[in-house]
Amino acid sequence: MTDFIGADLRGSRFDRADLSGAELRAVDLSGARLRGVDFTGVVMRGVELVDVDISGEVERLTINGVDVAPLVNAELDRRDPDRAKMRPTDPAGFREALDILARLWAATIERARGLPPELLHQSVDGEWSFIETLRHLVFASDSWIRRAILGDPSPWDALDLPWDEMPDTPGVPRDRDARPSLDAVLELRRDRTSTLRQVIDGLTDESLEGHTEPVDGPGWPAPRSYPVRECLLVILNEEWHHRQFAERDLDVLEALSPARGHR
Repeated sequence: MTDFIGADLRGSRFDRADLSGAELRAVDLSGARLRGVDFTGVVMRGVELVDVDISGEVERLTINGVDVAPLVNAELDRRDPDRAKMRPTDPAGFREALDILARLWAATIERARGLPPELLHQSVDGEWSFIETLRHLVFASDSWIRRAILGDPSPWDALDLPWDEMPDTPGVPRDRDARPSLDAVLELRRDRTSTLRQVIDGLTDESLEGHTEPVDGPGWPAPRSYPVRECLLVILNEEWHHRQFAERDLDVLEALSPARGHR
């Protein structure tokens, strides 16, 4: 164990560092940026939580004795009733969720087409570019639909993009330097969305409650059995949230474009 007592670590970078079980006392984290960080089981006492922006999966978060996660989720559902439909319980609900996503993404793609192509490769505040976001969704579909549900052990295209914190895995591409056109990535998206639609259209109450067969070979997800329902919910979650991130960043990119304000 290493002690950092009275150390000046301002501006330090901790990448893939294991700080589990660490103890932080009288530590200044003002202005810190944390991404892909696991806070499971963290206990904070005597903290000053002011002007903090948290985005991610929030469950059983207790602040001053109150579990705020249900309150946050209820407010988000109130603001956008379609959000609640991303948690379907039966085959008809999954089909409705997919229809909603198709409608929403069509509008988002139309916004993106109004921008100069080079801006679709531009990161906003260190996040994925618009093109990279679409590439990641292809990866998610390949992983959870083609690999986990349909049993293809190596379903990925060279343009697939795993999340940044995923360890390098044999056979899984991770080309951050690729600069494909919007149309090239949308062609991949159409193919994957068609496969997803076939899977969901073929759902029955029985198959929705079933489990996948483990696949052979390295990759993501790990080669074991998964509930079919969870695989499909992962895709709905990815599609919903990454479209929101894309819309947020398009607001910024439109301000940079000569054709600003295009919708």
